Amino acid sequence: MRIDHAKRPRLSRITRRILAVNVLALVILVGGLLFLGQYQRSLIQTELFALQLQADTYAAAVAEVAVTVDQFASEEMVPELAARIIRRVIETTDARARLYQLDGTLVADSRTLGMTGSRVTIEELPPTGEQPGILSRMLEVYHRALSRLFGLEAMEPYQESPNPRAEDYAEVVAAIGGDEDRAVRIAPDGGLILSVAVPVQRYKKVLGALMLSKDSAEIDAAMYQVRLDILKMFGVALAVTVLLSLYLAGTIAQPLLHLAAAARKVRGGVHERHGIPDFGRRNDEIGELAASLKEMNEALWQRMDAIESFAADVAHEIKNPLTSIRSAVETIRRVEDPAQKEKLMAIIADDIQRLDRLISDISAASRVDAELSRAKLEPVRLDRLLKTMVEVHRATRGRDGPALALDLAADVPLAVRGVEGRLVQVFRNLIANAQSFSPPGGTITLGAGAADGMVTATVEDEGPGIPEGDENAIFDRFYSARPEGEKFGIHSGLGLSISRQIVAAHGGTIRAQNRRDETGRILGARFLVLLPAA
Repeated sequence: MRIDHAKRPRLSRITRRILAVNVLALVILVGGLLFLGQYQRSLIQTELFALQLQADTYAAAVAEVAVTVDQFASEEMVPELAARIIRRVIETTDARARLYQLDGTLVADSRTLGMTGSRVTIEELPPTGEQPGILSRMLEVYHRALSRLFGLEAMEPYQESPNPRAEDYAEVVAAIGGDEDRAVRIAPDGGLILSVAVPVQRYKKVLGALMLSKDSAEIDAAMYQVRLDILKMFGVALAVTVLLSLYLAGTIAQPLLHLAAAARKVRGGVHERHGIPDFGRRNDEIGELAASLKEMNEALWQRMDAIESFAADVAHEIKNPLTSIRSAVETIRRVEDPAQKEKLMAIIADDIQRLDRLISDISAASRVDAELSRAKLEPVRLDRLLKTMVEVHRATRGRDGPALALDLAADVPLAVRGVEGRLVQVFRNLIANAQSFSPPGGTITLGAGAADGMVTATVEDEGPGIPEGDENAIFDRFYSARPEGEKFGIHSGLGLSISRQIVAAHGGTIRAQNRRDETGRILGARFLVLLPAA
């Protein structure tokens, strides 16, 4: 699929994914921190404890001052005096105090003036122009939403009755019964109302109940400040996360885009050779990927060059026997002499055999890489393989054919990883080459040893040796230097080339050299095959 660079988004897909993952994790973390449920509960408990200390103090003051003893020595609370005491002590606080008699009647309320009948309610107004900010409202909405989600708002709503009595509040009923109690309710504006009720008692006798209540303004302010600090840190962390994510994505996405673009150029460049960007200085996986793609590109071009060269060589080699056959066919039509015709027919037959041999070797050479790329490498004992080849040769040796000798390192297992059939082909080609150059009755020596993690096998003959300067050229395809007197066309010139191809596929090397004596006289040729030890 071709990508239109003009329509490519400014942020790549991998950049957006990295940003999404990193930012989402940060948002979830900050979202959890902003909830602050445990922190809010601790503030509520602290506030309730402070209210209870105040209530105990005020109840003790009422019990000491606003109590009278009747003629029957019975103690009773004086409502008017108790109300004045409550209003006096509560002035310095922002709490609300309500005093109840034993029968549940409201005696005093710090938010109202008057005892009974018509009462004037006192309500503190916020300063002019002071309104909750947008951020404050958003945080409050967020907190309430999470509270409902996690079931933390399972509290009863706060309501005030037109005719208040002790029965309106469970904690007041408990205080009249002699127990202290607390309660947290939800106010109509969404805030919290904290209340504490304690009994007013003298010498263990309960005379009434005092209830202190307070809204959650201070708690809300503390929560808001903490959340605001968290949001400030979140803003800094978000900026750092985005910048680091963009940097990380740039170090990943941009090189990958360059590599993808280079790969598309390589694929589309039929007549032009394109390279892969070099990220070798990066000591990471992308650097390794770029190096691998570069090596693959070079190997691809080498393979293409080799295919072109191979095709040219094949066309040239096939053209020679075809030209010879065509000339013989054209000539045979004009020749009347039976002997000449017979000679021309023999030339045609030889050229056809040469073509058949050439095509067979070309086919074998073209299959080597494909077969070895799919083959499973297994341990191969090279010493046993050479022994078997020597035994087979001795059993099939002709009268004047060269003998095969074996020279192996003693008590050393010579194992390599490879395809046994292809390794056999390598040494069969080397032995066949040595046989063609060996004198009648000569000796071909096969040797093997191991050193430095490599197994070295040698094939030595007693022939005329390798022409000076052709030690590397003899492995080229269709190399044509043959022994004197050998019939033309018997060998295709691909045997050594195929052997080098097989050895290279096994991770080894093959080279040739001349054997010489102390005086420098050539004693024959030596082929060395080096393969990694298993």
